[in-house]
Amino acid sequence: MEKPTIHPTADNLPFWQGCDARQLRYQACTDCGTVQRIPRSVCTQCHGTRLAWRESAGRGVVLSHTTVYRAPTPAFKADTPYVIALVDMDEGFRLMVNVRGGKNAPVAIGKAVRITFEARADRNVPVAELEQP
Repeated sequence: MEKPTIHPTADNLPFWQGCDARQLRYQACTDCGTVQRIPRSVCTQCHGTRLAWRESAGRGVVLSHTTVYRAPTPAFKADTPYVIALVDMDEGFRLMVNVRGGKNAPVAIGKAVRITFEARADRNVPVAELEQP
């Protein structure tokens, strides 16, 4: 069984286009500089509509994580157990991503990660890898 396909919206299409090019993109307001935690059409700080996409360095730290032992659908059963982490990126935005090798590595709050990509159907999806000390 195939994993669900990704259906970009108008707000997040540039993010997914970046992923396809193996670039992690985030959105920031060009008026006040506020980084948007999730893509949107209006700045959360100044309510301006001049939002631009920037390329991230792909580094962050684990804010929270969980290990999934019971797949939500049969498509993910072969992957269990797997680790999902909420990652605060250095630029100020947040991602929820799978941690590559997470079931075999000590994922912990505050651990440094870098974002890489893996293919899923016709898209690349971001995944986190733990940084080596």
